[in-house]
Amino acid sequence: MTVDAATPAEPPAQSPAAAGSTGSRRAVRFRDYGILVALIAIVIALSLSTDTFLTRSNMINLLDQCTVVGLLAAGATVCILSGVFDLTASATLAVSAIVGVEIMRVTNVPVGFGAAVVAGALLGFVTGMIVVRSGINSFIATLATSIIYRGVAVVVTAGAIVYPLGSQTENFGALTWPSLFGLTSATVMFVIVVVAIGLLISTTTFGRRVYAVGGNLEAAQLSGIRVGSIHVAAYVISGVCSALAGLILASRAGSAQSTMATGAELTAIAAAVIGGTSILGGEGAIWRGVVGAFLLTLIGNGFNLLGWDTIYQQVLQGCLILFAVTTDRWLRRRSR
Repeated sequence: MTVDAATPAEPPAQSPAAAGSTGSRRAVRFRDYGILVALIAIVIALSLSTDTFLTRSNMINLLDQCTVVGLLAAGATVCILSGVFDLTASATLAVSAIVGVEIMRVTNVPVGFGAAVVAGALLGFVTGMIVVRSGINSFIATLATSIIYRGVAVVVTAGAIVYPLGSQTENFGALTWPSLFGLTSATVMFVIVVVAIGLLISTTTFGRRVYAVGGNLEAAQLSGIRVGSIHVAAYVISGVCSALAGLILASRAGSAQSTMATGAELTAIAAAVIGGTSILGGEGAIWRGVVGAFLLTLIGNGFNLLGWDTIYQQVLQGCLILFAVTTDRWLRRRSR
């Protein structure tokens, strides 16, 4: 019996396990980089449909518009990665800005800015302790806490708008000033903060524990991770991000009030989910949440440049959120 050496050998059949592994890797790649494909597609479409989109002034304006939602999205992403929600973000933003202005009036602008950040961190700590100690679902606990914070803001200001002193007005608007490469100071601060949080989550032991807690709470507890401390730390980070976002808004407006950024926490969560962060926790990245925020800002910018009715912008954002959540659910099933 002879064997024909010229006959090509058939490739070995792929086992079901290997095929499943390949499908899982493709699903992970789609989850990781699908948001970038969508972003590039919108950039190309707007570049071809308008003459003003790619101008320097519009790019600077676009980045500046993204700072507030981007900071809130970064904080929301940390919380979601650890398996909790933070619906206090916009209320924390308002209270922090008000505290900053009130402290500023009796001291100076730098001290006022620092006081706002400290207030945001403290409010985040209180929120985290309420969620951890009460054992209530974070969605309900932070919803109730956000109402309390809004009430505190109304009580402190008596429902009025608070302003810095006349001599402080110019320095109070420092975050709107042009800075590095013509970008606003708010944009530069936003980039620095997001990079710092991204490195914290992706390269440190704390970051690995955040993913572990969000991915499997019981396993994290059994492995000795102090789950409560991780959740409190996530809320503190979210509180600091909210305070910085509040300072940007107050700096633009030259004032602070109790109704600032109402509902912005939902936009931040939407940005995190659209960016590919799993709503169930344990999967995602800071950069993806920020890209999600940039995508939402880009859509708003496109609607303005094209002169479209902004009502349809809300419809489109809602469809994007539904698509992102549905895709996450499908990818999870496929990766099992």
